Amino acid sequence: MTSLFSRRTFLKQAALLPLAATVSIPASTALAAYAQPKRIGGSHLRPALNAYSFLELLNANAKDKTKGLDLFQLCDFCAQHNFDAIDLTGYFFPGYPQAPADSYLFALKRHAFDLGLAISGTGVRNDFTAANPAVRAEGVQRLKTWIEVAAKLGAPVVRAFADSQPPFKNWQQAADNAPRATVEGYLADALRECADHGKKFGVIVGVQNHGDFINTGAEHLSLLRRVDHEWCGALVDTGKYLTPDPYADIALTAPYAVNWQIKETMQSSVDSPATDMKKLITIIRQSGYRGYLPIETLSMRRKGYDSTVEVPKMLADLRAALAATESIAPVPRPR
Repeated sequence: MTSLFSRRTFLKQAALLPLAATVSIPASTALAAYAQPKRIGGSHLRPALNAYSFLELLNANAKDKTKGLDLFQLCDFCAQHNFDAIDLTGYFFPGYPQAPADSYLFALKRHAFDLGLAISGTGVRNDFTAANPAVRAEGVQRLKTWIEVAAKLGAPVVRAFADSQPPFKNWQQAADNAPRATVEGYLADALRECADHGKKFGVIVGVQNHGDFINTGAEHLSLLRRVDHEWCGALVDTGKYLTPDPYADIALTAPYAVNWQIKETMQSSVDSPATDMKKLITIIRQSGYRGYLPIETLSMRRKGYDSTVEVPKMLADLRAALAATESIAPVPRPR
């Protein structure tokens, strides 16, 4: 069964690779090989929680401290459910998008440590697709600020978006309908500058596919190859490859992953198929990835959505898949 799956995955990857070459632009850029992270041993996967799962409760607390919960209480929740780590989205820190006070960061870092929790990452909003260079420069500065925040927290990865942000509806509108190759250049230049800053502080820039500029695994790799920086990698959002077979896209990018967002459904919609957790974890194990797997639940306009209920259910599904796939070894891949 495993070998059959491996062959199918390989064939899907092979079919997508020519597309990656066509999405990439100048040949000189495409030839600059973007290296896969070096892995030793089999996969080693640790459950984590993405704080965005508690969007509603965290936002409620930001408005009224007597309601919802704060990041300290969210760490308590993670400890109660034996998560290995927490991914602390930047939006929920006091003063965002500015850096929080060091006293806050260090208190939160110590609290997580006392609970046995690692801080697996953080993330911000940015728009590197905009035609206006001032908008892109603002995003670069924000990433640099939060790279330094991550370093203080001991978080190894900062998430960067590869899509447009409000008031724009999509990357074409943000870019004033500039050609895709031009916009990929905007993104690559901004991400490379951020990665240079990340290298100084020991923090990796993880580029997330989010269903706008990056809809496919081939597009994801094309951008990373153009950035061509050892401190920039893929943050694979399992719910945001908008293709007929997202698992094939995940298989293509998994070897380059530095972090994840594991979603309940394959296209972050209540109407899309539920994530086949065993199939997904098989792909991740075959890629050789070693590290955290942050899960993220979303309300998706569901009536009565309760993150305190949905997160433990998803965690149980993840743990069952991890146990069922424990014997699966990485598939050797050419470099």
